[in-house]
Amino acid sequence: MSNAADEFQRLIAIVARLRAPDGCPWDREQTIDTLKPYVLEETYEVLEAIDAHDHAALRDELGDFLFEAVFVAQLEAEAGHFTIADSVKSVADKLVRRHPHVFKREQGEPGLDTAHQVRTRWEEIKAQEQRDQPKPKTLLSGVPEGLPALLRAYQIGVRCGSVGFDWAKAADVSVKIQEEVDEVREVLATAPMDLARAEEEIGDLLFAIANLARKLCVEPETALRKANAKFTRRFTAMETRIAGTGRKMPDMSLDELEDEWRLVKAQRAERR
Repeated sequence: MSNAADEFQRLIAIVARLRAPDGCPWDREQTIDTLKPYVLEETYEVLEAIDAHDHAALRDELGDFLFEAVFVAQLEAEAGHFTIADSVKSVADKLVRRHPHVFKREQGEPGLDTAHQVRTRWEEIKAQEQRDQPKPKTLLSGVPEGLPALLRAYQIGVRCGSVGFDWAKAADVSVKIQEEVDEVREVLATAPMDLARAEEEIGDLLFAIANLARKLCVEPETALRKANAKFTRRFTAMETRIAGTGRKMPDMSLDELEDEWRLVKAQRAERR
């Protein structure tokens, strides 16, 4: 623990030195707004390392992610708003406050046995905290609009589920998904197609799918990233195979491409 504290203090000192009058010109030019793309980039690089189970990369990416947090906090400290210590204290206090089943057992707080119970209790405490604020927030106002849309749909479902506004079971969501698919089919059957309605119905379908994932305890953003990676591997293997035969994909028929796709899928399945 002391080593972690020492290294954290060293990072804070390095960032402060970079921002000093005789520090780095680039670092001195940055604002909390200009740092947003870097914060987002580091977030996705952490996720990529997690998906790959690349522990060496994850070690480095977490360091980069922590640097961005310290950098943003340094700018806020210079402006007199708060320090990184304030941020660390805030999250530590929050974790203790929202885990009464761990930190208040001696005060008679009942224990919780499942992750689902913990998540439900977390959202209940969070909702109560928001209601107790001088200017109470709405239940969904705490879901950041900047989240990837699929993840935000998931989080919206979590918040609504915490107050009982939810499907009873996953099978009920699958019925809703079928309804949305049918509505998309209706749009496809119209001529000319109503693009605005098509967008709306596709959005409703994706929202329902995100909620089915939630009911199945699957985080949809992760599931889609893995599906994208799987498709990319297979398509690249197909592309390489076709190129090895001297053919070009644009010159091939859809049936020929489908045959190659099925062959690649079968080959990759055998390797497992």
